[in-house]
Amino acid sequence: MRQNKVGNLMTGDVVSVLPPTPFKDIAKLLAEHDISGLPVVDEDDKVLGVISESDLMLRQTHLPPEPPPRRRRPWSRRHRDDIPIQVPAQSAGGLMTSPAITVHAGDSIAEAARTMARHRVERLPVVDEEDRLVGIVTRRDLLQVFLRPDMDIRREVIADLVVGTMWLTPATLDVHVVDGVVTLRGQLERRGEVATLLRLTEQVDGVVSVVDELTYRVDDSRPARSAEETLLGLADD
Repeated sequence: MRQNKVGNLMTGDVVSVLPPTPFKDIAKLLAEHDISGLPVVDEDDKVLGVISESDLMLRQTHLPPEPPPRRRRPWSRRHRDDIPIQVPAQSAGGLMTSPAITVHAGDSIAEAARTMARHRVERLPVVDEEDRLVGIVTRRDLLQVFLRPDMDIRREVIADLVVGTMWLTPATLDVHVVDGVVTLRGQLERRGEVATLLRLTEQVDGVVSVVDELTYRVDDSRPARSAEETLLGLADD
């Protein structure tokens, strides 16, 4: 069964910054590249953290309030401009969320989606085996998988699962796909085979959900009765 990998969807040309990068430079990069976040890396391109628009906005909300205006007499010629509050310059290293939640290029789309949902993030830096930045994947990238045509999904379920994994003829089961929802109808030999087919179908790229209309001939979820138990059962009867 083919599963799309993060490396097939990620953006390889990643906008990143070093920890000393100032607040304003980060804001400019986000605006210029029309992105909502970027990774922070060290000199070896190892990911240290992630900084987003939310991080910048949070910094703004923590600015100390401006002092009230000074009372001046109308006839006074003395005029003093309000002195702006001096806020220490903030850098990417101080604003970033760390440690960064990352994925590898060989991870499946399902794994990346679960990671995003679990950590409630909108983007994931993609790293190599040495934790060096090689790309970035966003929620929008992952959602592209669910734009896969129904016919392609149906073809994969039949060829790779029904025939290739379950060793059945294509006519054994009815496979219908509408808007990514796969409905499976037919009869398999064992109950365990039904569970396996349902689990594998859920993992196919583009599948939103699976409707189970399968039946089975043998319930192999129950332990087989021993000869002694069988004799006792016959005696009770």
